[in-house]
Amino acid sequence: MKIAISGKSGCGNTSVSRLAAEKLGYTMINYTFRTMAEEAGMPFKDFCALAEKDDSLDMRLDQTQVALASSGNCVLGSRLAIWMLEDADFKVYLYADPEVRAARISRRELRPMQEVLAETIARDNRDSARYRRIYSIDTEAYQFADLVLDTNDLNQFEAADIIVEQAREILKTIQ
Repeated sequence: MKIAISGKSGCGNTSVSRLAAEKLGYTMINYTFRTMAEEAGMPFKDFCALAEKDDSLDMRLDQTQVALASSGNCVLGSRLAIWMLEDADFKVYLYADPEVRAARISRRELRPMQEVLAETIARDNRDSARYRRIYSIDTEAYQFADLVLDTNDLNQFEAADIIVEQAREILKTIQ
């Protein structure tokens, strides 16, 4: 089974994907711009700025993620997973309001909330424009996902439990 989980920064994408993969005994695929920045020896913000000018970085990221997911029994957590992993058996979109996402990031990074909120909104806008330009993907059109999970009032454990429960139900129908 292949599970694709997408959501904007601060929705719990990485944490929820990791927890769901652990609970299911699946491989967690979390190859991201952070990974690529580390591989390149660059600060994350610098790498993101470079990606806005070099579409090949997005394409390399997305191709690598899909290739890593090809063996199955995995959870791919990424901004575009539900769009890129076309053969996913279960597509999940995590939603949370910008203020909730920013508050989570602020706590995680120990940074001022208003600063993080402004950065989060700006990043959302840049990412959306880039995905539209490169792939013609509208990241606001996620309603096709098998599950749209509002995480405003859920922690990562609750969100992962809901995903795992539904994934197990899907597994019963495809085995």
